[in-house]
Amino acid sequence: MSEQALKSQLDELIKKQAVSQLKPSDRYAIEAQPMPEQDPVARRSSVTEVAQGYTELQARLEAMRCLQCKNPLCIKGCPVAIPIRDFIAHIANGQYQAALAVIKQASLLPAVCGRVCPQEEQCQLECVIGRKYKDPMKAVSIGRLERFVADWADGSDAAETPDVGPATGKKVAVVGAGPGGIVVAADARRAGHDVTLFEAFHKPGGVLVYGIPEFRLPKAIVQKEVDVLTRMGVKIVTNFVVGRTRTISQLMQEDGFDAVYIGVGAGLPRFMGIEGESLVGVYSANEYLTRANLMKAYDFGQGSDTPIAQSKHVAVIGGGNVAMDSARTAVRLGAEKVYLVYRRTEKEMPARLEEVHHAKQEGIEFRLLQSPQRILGNEEFRVEAIECLQYELGEPDDSGRRRPVAIRGSEFQLPVDTVIMAIGNTANPLIRQTTPEIAFNKWGNIEVDDQCKTSMDGVYAGGDIVLGAATVILAMGQGRIAAKAINEYLGCPD
Repeated sequence: MSEQALKSQLDELIKKQAVSQLKPSDRYAIEAQPMPEQDPVARRSSVTEVAQGYTELQARLEAMRCLQCKNPLCIKGCPVAIPIRDFIAHIANGQYQAALAVIKQASLLPAVCGRVCPQEEQCQLECVIGRKYKDPMKAVSIGRLERFVADWADGSDAAETPDVGPATGKKVAVVGAGPGGIVVAADARRAGHDVTLFEAFHKPGGVLVYGIPEFRLPKAIVQKEVDVLTRMGVKIVTNFVVGRTRTISQLMQEDGFDAVYIGVGAGLPRFMGIEGESLVGVYSANEYLTRANLMKAYDFGQGSDTPIAQSKHVAVIGGGNVAMDSARTAVRLGAEKVYLVYRRTEKEMPARLEEVHHAKQEGIEFRLLQSPQRILGNEEFRVEAIECLQYELGEPDDSGRRRPVAIRGSEFQLPVDTVIMAIGNTANPLIRQTTPEIAFNKWGNIEVDDQCKTSMDGVYAGGDIVLGAATVILAMGQGRIAAKAINEYLGCPD
């Protein structure tokens, strides 16, 4: 629909609303607004953002689709309980500053969450309109509206530095500068504590900078959120590996920190344990994406000295968001052919539907109901193919998905020169090895209570190190819980 047509539709709705409240039938009649995006062919050679964001007209029309339910079920699906109905009402009325203020009550990272959160599995899954159409992708586009408000604020004077309370004399260490750590650092600093954020990499942001590609989440957005912490007075220390540089006990007993939050994620990649995984050309998705994102390997020779495989044929093993990110990154690094090899069907893929859609648009070939049983190399120990088995689906397993069952005698070879393993991560054992006072479960995750407190006095934890594989918004939700508990522990309740 043209801009003029959108404007005419919006004007008619505004006139109608001025006379009487819009009826549900009026709102159902408003078409869902598609997200503008880059051309699929053009973006294969570009790391700039694929999704372009709503225009003001699109945002207001999409917001008018919201039924403004008296009992908004969508909030139940939000891990940080954003007052969704209220901020959407402000957008519908063109009150973007007010919408931003509502979001900021619960979320410090709307520009991030609006881009990468799986809304179709959270808030939009509960949306009444989505339920009517039996499709969360037809619900009100809550995430896109959140992004719109955040991007609007970025171009205005609306982005303010949060107020900081009077100094309490208490020191808080935040270990890990990912989404959960950013939330804890901000909330603890607002309470007046002296806060230091420790990061193992050379740049803060955690998975937001090393794991999520530029074409999904521009790194400048993450940096602006980190800059807010700096303006608040949070000290940021990079290249600091807790458990090696200093232990948790040393931070508390020798460095004078009164409380510690551990948000180090789960950064130890899983491999399949098959023949050939040590060949040249086999990457973990963690390494591949870190080289490409944080270390800008896509710009090798033009501004970056980070090498990465110059691949022609790439196989990415897995079906989650990390697998999609890896496959789409390989395309942008010049691969002629990229295969996504997954042992179940597309229906069972844990990746976001939008990610799957974009991957297909960009020419990635999905090899479903297949999985490698060994990786083959040449005389120089470089990858030259993977030998795969074909599968069929059996009975459901513990995840509720139908278990893949190998078909005997179905072996075949797929010629590739690069293999990227994107089958998940586990917790790095470093903190477990150096902090025996903290209890861990059998999977290597930290055990916490409902306030995110660990078994060690004054130490709290959240995100992937507690939950295993989690989302950005779940890590933020735990960060919010932990920060409140830390403030109460230090005698400074909200």
